Amino acid sequence: MTAGERPVDDGFCIGCGPFSAAGLKMRFETGEDFSVRSSLVIPQPFQGWRDVVHGGIVALVLDEAMAYAAGARGQIGMTAELKLRFRHAVPIGAPLEVRGSMLWQRRNVLGVEASISDASGLLLASAEGSFVSRGALAPGERFGEPLRVGG
Repeated sequence: MTAGERPVDDGFCIGCGPFSAAGLKMRFETGEDFSVRSSLVIPQPFQGWRDVVHGGIVALVLDEAMAYAAGARGQIGMTAELKLRFRHAVPIGAPLEVRGSMLWQRRNVLGVEASISDASGLLLASAEGSFVSRGALAPGERFGEPLRVGG
């Protein structure tokens, strides 16, 4: 992809892609405040230590929530910087709640944040980051809808 090119959602994203056989197939709801939320259970193939989600997968989930938060504000964002904070182990096979929001925008740079909590509301991991906007969504375009192939 060149510097000015928009990324293409072909549905194979490891985090949210409906066509990714090995993916998490995350789905997000957008709140009235443009924050996003997803309920998720991460299965055993994404394990690091026994019964614990691999840290790289935790980063993936938080990154996905931040991308959707940018999308909820009408921006197509790509990760430029990501800072993670692991507070507790994220358990394999347990219900989780993932949240994300966009905090600010300065020209084409977006400030975003995300968190993962367990079913009791305990904060397990959080992230903040900077995304680079690769353009605004077109009128009527929805973030997270893959390109329709063949029609």
